[in-house]
Amino acid sequence: MSTTTLQTPPADQVPAYDEPRKARKRGERSLAGSLTSHGILIVASLIALFPVGWLVFLSLGPDKDDYLHPAGIWDKMTFDNYSFVLQHTNFFEWLKSSLIVSLGTTVIGVMVAATTGYAVSRMRFPGYKKFMWVLLVTQMFPIAVLIVPMYQILSDLQLIDSYLGLILVYCSTAVPYCAWLLKGYFDTIPFEIDEAGRVDGLSPFGTFFRLILPLAKPGLAVAGFYSFITAFGEVAFASTFMLSDTKYTFAVGLQSFVSEHDAQRNLMAATAVLVAIPVSAFFYLVQKNLVSGLTAGGTKG
Repeated sequence: MSTTTLQTPPADQVPAYDEPRKARKRGERSLAGSLTSHGILIVASLIALFPVGWLVFLSLGPDKDDYLHPAGIWDKMTFDNYSFVLQHTNFFEWLKSSLIVSLGTTVIGVMVAATTGYAVSRMRFPGYKKFMWVLLVTQMFPIAVLIVPMYQILSDLQLIDSYLGLILVYCSTAVPYCAWLLKGYFDTIPFEIDEAGRVDGLSPFGTFFRLILPLAKPGLAVAGFYSFITAFGEVAFASTFMLSDTKYTFAVGLQSFVSEHDAQRNLMAATAVLVAIPVSAFFYLVQKNLVSGLTAGGTKG
């Protein structure tokens, strides 16, 4: 019986094996990728914030021609433009008119769009698909084409130079888009919830208001934000249908700083900064639901 002797090689002759690399987790970026993405986001943020910062900077210049020589603003910054706008213009009348029109458009437009989107999402009546396409087609007409017939309609209804007339005009542009948006969002809510409501004895309206609307808050937030911004910053309709100085919205009131031979750009800049405050406040109130509402509404529909 023979035995075999195993010889162990010297330590300096043992081949070295590399340790296996640690597997990268799913979604984990490399250092280079992380730096690149953060760099792109920083550049994009600066590009987005630069116009806002530039507007605020110009609003601190006391002279109307300071925008031609912005470097000179550093030595003479002042808040006199804001004081003049608040004390010697119809700023608060413009604010009241803008809030009435914007909030009215938001409430009426969102309710009409919500009921429309829910009906098309849940009910199968003759022509329901064509109805949604008709709403989409109405968005194709430019504002210049719509002003004349809308003016005639409002004149016949005696709604020229009234808040209600302007609110209805804005709803005609906000409702079609919001109806499409909310229809897609309602499609993501299970039909079993409607069936459970009917089993509990709720009417279709009761199911809609008590069960569906609370679940659709993100979609309603997006529709409300769109309606508010549409009414708050629109110029053509407001300047045509509102004739009284005290009923001008902010967008129309800014035009009072521009005449045929003069333009008070410093006052325009200060007013524009003040105008952004209520819009920013409204955005802050609904921003928690904006992202989820925008993404959820595009999954179906």
